Amino acid sequence: MIKIMFVCHGNICRSPMAEFIMKDMLKKANIPSVVQSSATSTEEIWNGVGNPVYPPAKAELLRHGIKCDGKRAVQLKREDYEKYDLFVGMDSANIRNMHRILDGDKDGKIRKLMDYTSRGGDVADPWYSDRFDVAYRDIYDGCKALLEIIKNS
Repeated sequence: MIKIMFVCHGNICRSPMAEFIMKDMLKKANIPSVVQSSATSTEEIWNGVGNPVYPPAKAELLRHGIKCDGKRAVQLKREDYEKYDLFVGMDSANIRNMHRILDGDKDGKIRKLMDYTSRGGDVADPWYSDRFDVAYRDIYDGCKALLEIIKNS
C-alpha cells in the first residue's frame, strides 16, 4: 500500500486538488493507498479548525466529477514523516518548508509534483491567477505521471 501526502502553502487549493485527483486515479487503478494533503502554514487554520477547500478549487474538481466534501486544511507535522512513503509539494517554496517542518529528508521522500512530468517547474498557483483550470491541468499531469511510476514499481 502506498501512502502519499500532498503539500502546499494553505491546504485549500492545490494540495487538496492533488489529494482528490490522486485518490480518484488510484481507486480506478485498484491500487490500495492512503492519500492525504496538508499545509506548510497555519494561515487557513483557526482555533484548531481548518478552512474547507476553496470554493473555486472545489468547483474545478466537480467539473471533472471529483468530490472533496469534508476536507479541511491541516498542517504538516514532523511526525508525519514516518507515516507516509512520499511527500509531494506543489512548488519550490513548499519543498523548502517541508524540509524545515520534517527536519530534513533522511529517506528521500520529498518530491515536487511537476518533477514527475517532462515539463518540470511548479504547479500553477490559482490563488493569484484565479486559473483553477490551469492548476488542475498541472496537477492532473503530475498525478498521472506519478501513477505510472507507482504502477510500474
